[in-house]
This record gives sequence, structure tokens and C-alpha cells, in this order.
Amino acid sequence: MAFKVLISDSLSKEAVDILEREKEFKVDVNTKLTPDELKKAIKDYDALLVRSATKVTKDVISAADKLKIIGRAGVGLDNVDVEAASKKGVIVVNTPGGNTISTAEHTVTMMLALSRNIPQADFSMRKGEWERKKFTGVELYGKTLGIVGLGRIGTEVAKRALSFEMKVLAYDPYLSAEKAKELGIELVDLNRIFKESDYITVHTPLTDETKHMISEKEFSLMKKGVRLLNCARGGIIDEEALVRAIEGGKVAGAAFDVYEEEPPKNSKLLKLDKVVLTPHLGASTEEAQVNVAIDVANTVRDALLGRGIRNAVNVPCVDAEIYKVIEPYLKLAEKMGSMHTQLAEGHVKRVKIRYVGDLLKYDLAPFTVSIMKGMLTPILQETVNYVNSLVIAKERGISIVESKTAEIQDFASLIIVEVETDKSKGVICGTLFTKVDPRIVKINEFYVDCVPEGNMLVVFNKDVPGIIGQLGTIFGKNSINIASVSFGREEKGGRAVSVWNVDSDVPKKVLDELRSAKNVEGVKLVKL
Repeated sequence: MAFKVLISDSLSKEAVDILEREKEFKVDVNTKLTPDELKKAIKDYDALLVRSATKVTKDVISAADKLKIIGRAGVGLDNVDVEAASKKGVIVVNTPGGNTISTAEHTVTMMLALSRNIPQADFSMRKGEWERKKFTGVELYGKTLGIVGLGRIGTEVAKRALSFEMKVLAYDPYLSAEKAKELGIELVDLNRIFKESDYITVHTPLTDETKHMISEKEFSLMKKGVRLLNCARGGIIDEEALVRAIEGGKVAGAAFDVYEEEPPKNSKLLKLDKVVLTPHLGASTEEAQVNVAIDVANTVRDALLGRGIRNAVNVPCVDAEIYKVIEPYLKLAEKMGSMHTQLAEGHVKRVKIRYVGDLLKYDLAPFTVSIMKGMLTPILQETVNYVNSLVIAKERGISIVESKTAEIQDFASLIIVEVETDKSKGVICGTLFTKVDPRIVKINEFYVDCVPEGNMLVVFNKDVPGIIGQLGTIFGKNSINIASVSFGREEKGGRAVSVWNVDSDVPKKVLDELRSAKNVEGVKLVKL
């Protein structure tokens, strides 16, 4: 049986050779296809390999009758409709580790260029000037570097900073203090990062939680003369607020490789002498380009030839027939993990998973993998998948404990996930109704009955008359439609929780209003 492979973006010769060496493959390279041409061409292909240029839309996937796998040479998946691929049973893989060194080195390069005014001095020299005093810089030695997000790239940046004898502070809720200590890094909260750092670099994905996570308030906490770097995702640092902080003298300079708008044609950063800018070059080294291309070629080859699936972002590695049966539980498990991350506070230390009832007839490993992928995805986004989630958890010092019991109590099958952080413990229990409909049936000590999907508000409150009406009124006056609500309590008049499924996003001002409402003790927005 021959497999047809389409490469629609430029990949290295080494990657193409990997595929063409297989006698079972017919490889076509066509990097000039328009969206309409791709939609027509994809019909007969078993695999599609892309970088970032090709947009693998829902329409393209719908037109693909034989497509089995989409390979993205790189980390980001903004150009691939993963949901559409999943619904059609198409595997999506990426290369989460291929750009790590390249991006880490670029970050350190930017830090050095920023410290020593390299671009400005070079420009001055080319104008025939010799202004040594004007471009006096600062040393990295002895300075404090604050790293927000200590994943693969953040860790590599830390290693290089330590070689300059910098003090390294890091914030990462999914890294244990013990693991950070092994690396020679002090794990701290965000406020200490902002207050104590001479340099701050961000290495997190762009999510609703991280968008503008450094803005006016955070700049007000920083010491005068701080320098900021962003080689991760545009939008993590509020560019307008940064410009004001530089112009006001609070921030000594910044180095950016990524922007809220790319290319940043209208950005005020372009007009500031104290800013070093590059056009999204973090992954642009010869080695990185070759590495990610080779990685994705090997992954797609092995998947098509039945040698196993690596770096899959939308399916765990399970036999196809078994997967059809357990898929609803796998999706439930992943959502439970994601809920925990969005509800928990503090650094995660331990995850305890208990499986009850009918689930025990299956291999439980895929469920644990799904839980951990769900937990890590809100923090790490595309860099975590079904293959590496347990490895990443181990790297971050998160202990995972599994247990099981055949004793059936209230439900035929039940997944119980308890997460312990340095601040609290939280429990979520989930099951299926009619074998396909996911339900969350317990949050901490409260029994509930809610569907884990879409926008959910988890409100912790006192059990007093009128509380549901009070909260509903706030939703109503802000034009937020309620799909369903579930209510649970410890005892009459005691502590309680209400879970609201709503049809739209909930703006920050509404969250603030809910949090300030009488008898409300806490509000968390969960997006699934």
C-alpha cells in the first residue's frame, strides 16, 4: 500500500529524503498552493506536512477524504484547526522540542545586545560617528534575572544566565521548589519577580490568563532601571504600557522578538531608541529549521508505517478499536485536569488519581496521560501533548500517584483527581452518564452535577436564601446567558458552591462584580 504525502511549506532536504527513502511513500512538494488549490489537492493525500505558512483550515480538512495525519514542523498550531482534525479522526503532530536551544540563545543574545547597546552603537558607527560614552552599557554579572515560565526554553535561558553568574528567580506554578533548587534557581511568586529583578524575560504561551500579564500595575512594582525581554508570544507584555514605562524612566530598555501585531507596523516600540527589535527570529537558525523538519518527517513516517505515534496533540496512543470505546472517558479526564489547573492556586506538588469501577477493565495509563495533558495545557499550550505530558510532569517535580478499586458505590465508573499545591488541596470527581455524556459530580467536598464544557463559572459562596437569584441578576444585567447551573452545599446554611455554564465569555468587570457580591467567597472562570 502506497501513502501519498504532500509537503506544502518549505522543509529541509534532509526531511524530504527521510520520506522519499520509504518505498511505501509517494512524496509531492508543492509550496505555492493557494488555499483553494490546497483544498482541491488534499483530497488524495494521506499526510500533510506544513510549517506556519499553510493554513490547514476546517474547509481543507473537510475536503480531505484520505488524510490520516497532519505534521507541523514547529511548536505553534495557530495555522491548524486541531478541533476539525480531531472530529474527522486526523492525527495532528508537532515538534515541541526542536526550537528550544534556538529560542533560548536568541533570548540571551537579546539580553546582551540590550545591555551593551549593540544595535544603537552599530548604527552610530555606520554613520561615521565615534560616541563611546553615549553607549556605555551594563554587565549581566551579579544582576537578578526573573524568568516567568520555566519550561524547556525558560530552563535553557536560566542555565545560560547562571553561567554569567546572575541570580535567577523564576515563577512557574507547575514546577516544584525542589526541582528549581536542583537547577540553582529560586522559585518565587510573581510579585518578587517584579520587585527584585534587574531583567525580566517571559516564556509562557499566550492565553487569556497571560495576555497583558505585565501591564501598568506590574510596572509600578518594578525597580527603576529594569529591562524586559519577550521572545515568547506577542501580547504577554502590554506594549502600550511598556512604552509609557520607558518614556517615564521606570524601564531602562526592552528587547522584543514577538509582537501583539505582526508585523508591528503601528507599534510605538519602533520609535524608541531604548528598544531592541527583531522580526520573530527565535526559531530562525539553520539548525532549528533542520531539526524541526527532520523531527516531523520521522514522526509522520513512523505513524503511517504503524511504528507508533509521537508528539500527537489530539489523540493518545491507543489501539483504534479501544480508543472508540474509551474516548468519552479520555476527554472527560483531560477536562478534569484542565479544570484543576484553572481552579488551583500555588505550586503543584502532587497529583493523586483514583479509578473506580468499570474503568478497571482497561489500561489506565491513557487516562492518566489525558489528565496530565489537561492539567499542563493551560500553562504550556502546544508544547505539551499526549506523549510528553508525564515526562514534563516528572521534569517539573510533580508526583503522580495512582490507585484503583473495583468497589462500585454511586457510579458505575468514576475518576477522582486530587491535586495538592503548596497552598491547598482540591478534588474533582467525574463520570459519564449514558456512557457518553461527561459530568463533574463533585468539586472538593461539594456534590454537583455539571457538564464540563465551554465557559464555566465556579462560585464559592455561603448557603443563604436568594444567593442564586443574586448571582443570576448580575449575569442578566450584563447580558450573559445562563445555559445551566448546579448547586451543592456542605449543610444547610454552610459553605456552598454553584457552577454556572454560560453561553459567552465573562469579562473581567463582571468577574470583579461577582467577587464583590455579598456572601460570595471566591469566583473562578474555567474555559474548556
